[in-house]
Amino acid sequence: MSDNSKGTIVVLGSGPIRIGQGIEFDYASVQCVQALKKFGYKVAIINNNPETVSTDFDTADRLYFEPLTPPDVMNVLKVEKPLGVVVAFGGGTAIKLAKYLDSQGIKILGTSADAIDLAEDRERFEELCDRLNIKRPKGLTVFTEAEALEAAARITYPVLMRPSYVLGGQNMIIARNNADVKEYMKIILRGGIENPVLIDKYMEGKELEVDCICDGEDVLIPGIMEHIERTGIHSGDSIAVYPGTFSDDIEQKIIRQSCDLALALGTKGLVNIQYLIYENDLYIIEANPRSSRTVPYLSKVSGVPMIELATRAMLGEKVRDLGYGTGLYRKPDYFAVKVPVFSFEKLMDVDTHLGPEMKSTGEVLGIAPTREEAIFKGMAAAGWKMIRPKSAPSANDSPCGILFSVRESDLPELPELARKFYNLGFELYATTGNAATIERSGMQVTHVAKVHENYNDNVMTLLESGKIVYVISTSAKGRDPVAESVKLRRLAVERDIDCLTSIDTANALADCLASEYSLENSSLIDINHLHFNSQGNNDHE
Repeated sequence: MSDNSKGTIVVLGSGPIRIGQGIEFDYASVQCVQALKKFGYKVAIINNNPETVSTDFDTADRLYFEPLTPPDVMNVLKVEKPLGVVVAFGGGTAIKLAKYLDSQGIKILGTSADAIDLAEDRERFEELCDRLNIKRPKGLTVFTEAEALEAAARITYPVLMRPSYVLGGQNMIIARNNADVKEYMKIILRGGIENPVLIDKYMEGKELEVDCICDGEDVLIPGIMEHIERTGIHSGDSIAVYPGTFSDDIEQKIIRQSCDLALALGTKGLVNIQYLIYENDLYIIEANPRSSRTVPYLSKVSGVPMIELATRAMLGEKVRDLGYGTGLYRKPDYFAVKVPVFSFEKLMDVDTHLGPEMKSTGEVLGIAPTREEAIFKGMAAAGWKMIRPKSAPSANDSPCGILFSVRESDLPELPELARKFYNLGFELYATTGNAATIERSGMQVTHVAKVHENYNDNVMTLLESGKIVYVISTSAKGRDPVAESVKLRRLAVERDIDCLTSIDTANALADCLASEYSLENSSLIDINHLHFNSQGNNDHE
C-alpha cells in the first residue's frame, strides 16, 4: 500500500445478476469505488459476476472473485484488514451480510447493521412509523395456513402476501379470497420457510418512491418519482415519471415524512422509501436503507451524483456541505420517464401478467419537455408498437383490432379505456362480459368466445388470425399456468402481439397514440447538456 493512501475499504458487489437484482447495483458499486479512490482510499471489491463492470481488472485496486457468502467474505476481510466495509450498494445480496459482519466486529461504513435491521424487522419498523406518525397499511405475520386465513379475515380482502426478506418481490401475490390464501400458503410451506409470511391490507392507490441522501443530521431528496401503474405492480415493472405530480399538501408530507424517517433510521448514505396515496392520504409501503434500482436513472436525470454524495456522507461529510442544499432538490423544467423492458419471448411458460413479483429485465429512459412526450418516447423505446389505425396508409388491408379480456374488478374502468381506442379507429373485440360492458357505452364491439365456450372459434383463433395488434388482459389471479388467461397472454407473446396487463399501462398507451407525437417529430435531448436548475440551497423547513 502506498504511503499516501488513507487505508483500504472493501466494497461488496451484488453477485450474479438475476431478475430483481439487476445491473443498477453494479452501477452503484462502481460509482462508489470511483468515489473512494478519488478521496484517496485503496479499494477492494468482492463480486462473482464476470459480466459486470465492477469485476473489470481496472475498476478497483483489488478484485476478489468470490461468492458473497459469510465465510468467503470473512476470508477476504482477514487478508485485507480494511477500515470498513460498504454493503449499501450491492442490493439485497450485500445488505443481508450486514448483520453477520457486524457480529464479527467488522465496521459497516454508513448506515449501521442495527439501522438496516430496524427497516427490515416488521415489528420494529411499525413501532418507528407509529412514533413518527407515519401511516402504513394494516399488516400481520403468520406461519401457518390457519393463521393466514384468520389474518386475512381480520385485515379484510384483498391482501398482499409475501415472505420476509424478499428480493425483487419474489413469491409475492395479491390474494382476493380464501382460495388464493390456501393456494399461496401451500406453495410457500412446501419450500420450508423459516421466516414468517407477511400479510398486508392491499390498498389500490397511486404509488411513488423517493431516494434520499442522509448524513444523520440533514437529508437531500434529489427527486420524487410517480408510478403510472397503481399499487400491486412491482416498482421495477412500473413506468416511473420524474418529477411526480402531486398536490402541494401531499408533496410537503412526502418530504417531511421522508426526512423524518431517514433521520430516525440513522441513515448515513442512501435510503429508498416507497409510498402510496390512498383517498388523498399518504401511507408508507417500505423503506430500504441502501441504493435502489432507481438510483442510476434519478442520478442521470436530476444532475445529482447520488452515489458520490452518499459515499461522502458515509465517510462523515455533511450533506449541507456537498453543494446541493438539503430538503427537496429543485424540480427540473423537463420530464424523464423510466419504462421497463421485458424478455418474455425468451422466458418460456412465464405469465406476462404483472404483479408484485418483478419480471422486467431492463429499462429505457424517455426525456422530453412535456410529460406526454416523455412517456411516448419511453414506451416507443421499450419496444411497444405505436400503431394508429387512422394514419395507417393501408388501414383497410391490415385490420387494427384490439382485444379486451379484463377481470371483473376492472370492468368499471373499461368503457373509458375502450372509448380511447375506439376514437382512434381500432376495431374492438372482447370476451362476453367485457363486450356487454363496452356495448352499454354505445360502442360497436365484436363478441369473442373463450376456449371453453367455443373450441373452434375463440380468443386463441382470433389471435392466430392476424387481426389483433393489442391485447388488454388482466387476471384476478395469475399463478396457474394452465389458466386460459395465461395461455392467451403466452400466445400473444409468440405471435408478437403487444399485451398489456394493467389498465393504467393501457391508458398510457392510448394517450400516447392519441397525442401529436410520433417517432418522426419527437424532440432529441442531449442528456449531457440538460438544463439542470441551479444547484442552490433549497432547504426544507
